[in-house]
Amino acid sequence: MLAGMTTNVVFGLLRVAILVAALRAANGEIADYDIAAANTYVWIGQGLLGFVLLWGTNELAERVRSGDVVVDLYRPWNLQGALLAEDVGRGGYALLTRLVPPMVFGMLLFPFQFPQNAVQWPLFGISALLALVISFGFRFLIDISSFWLLDNRGLYGFWNVSSGLLCGLTVPIAFFPGWARDVLWMTPFPAVLQAPIDVFLGHGDPWELLLLQAFWAVVMLGIGHVTLQRAMRKVVLQGG
Repeated sequence: MLAGMTTNVVFGLLRVAILVAALRAANGEIADYDIAAANTYVWIGQGLLGFVLLWGTNELAERVRSGDVVVDLYRPWNLQGALLAEDVGRGGYALLTRLVPPMVFGMLLFPFQFPQNAVQWPLFGISALLALVISFGFRFLIDISSFWLLDNRGLYGFWNVSSGLLCGLTVPIAFFPGWARDVLWMTPFPAVLQAPIDVFLGHGDPWELLLLQAFWAVVMLGIGHVTLQRAMRKVVLQGG
């Protein structure tokens, strides 16, 4: 926990330095992001990174490779629902240890853009929870791909490289060309990080963002459920 929190803060400082330098070179504002908004974007993003667990472990995939997943499938539960409940519980702990500390650090030491009205705070909490569910949906699909791939580490590597850019962690999606923004917002990727940040900053209609996130949460969980059912029709394990 301490190592992860420290890493988030260190990388946050690096990202702030680069982003603020870019803003100063552009006369202090790019696509509705001034220096305060950019600092807020960075520190909320660093906090959400550990909360939604964008780059998580592939424990389920390891259990598929080892054959231990058979025990999970025999248990009287829904595997997807059980793992989601576990991830929400992890998120509750990460809220205090990974999300709040970077935000407080940024609030105390850098220009920070606070919500203009009090309702944005609970809306941000709802948006962050929906983002966690969508992130779980991505990770669950990558994990259960091991039912067919047996070794999905290549797919995980591709996700680790591409997800930061597609979700709005590397740079705000508002910085992208217009056509790229339109395409990305038609996918679930921005709903993982950019959407809760936009809700906090007041960029766009928060209710539209929440509805978009709720839609993608249902879609991702639905795709995961169907994929798991197909995987359970014939389970092939290494060595048996």
